[in-house]
Amino acid sequence: QVQLVESGGGSVQSGGSLRLSCVASRYTYSSYCMAWYRQAPGKEREWVSTISTDGTTSYASSVKGRFTISQSNAKNTLYLQMNSLKPEDTAMYYCAAGVVCGPYNYWGQGTQVTVSS
Repeated sequence: QVQLVESGGGSVQSGGSLRLSCVASRYTYSSYCMAWYRQAPGKEREWVSTISTDGTTSYASSVKGRFTISQSNAKNTLYLQMNSLKPEDTAMYYCAAGVVCGPYNYWGQGTQVTVSS
């Protein structure tokens, strides 16, 4: 079992930045594929970014060039640095972990990001 706890969400103006964190209850670096998803009100959950066990990263086209996924081995923490935020980035953001990169076995409770114009 892996428990995931997200933090770092908040309210920012368009063009601002936030860094989300996701702390895992156990060692995940190089053992689990880690990902960020988001879900806006009335919309389906949307994949944002993935970092695989070998460190390979991938991004949805809507966030590529603005968001950066990374992780800290020592802190068992996954990050999502979000720059140049847009109102359409407003959503609940979730981190996920899995033995493979989808479907994911473990999910956090989410952290809310609100971007105003």
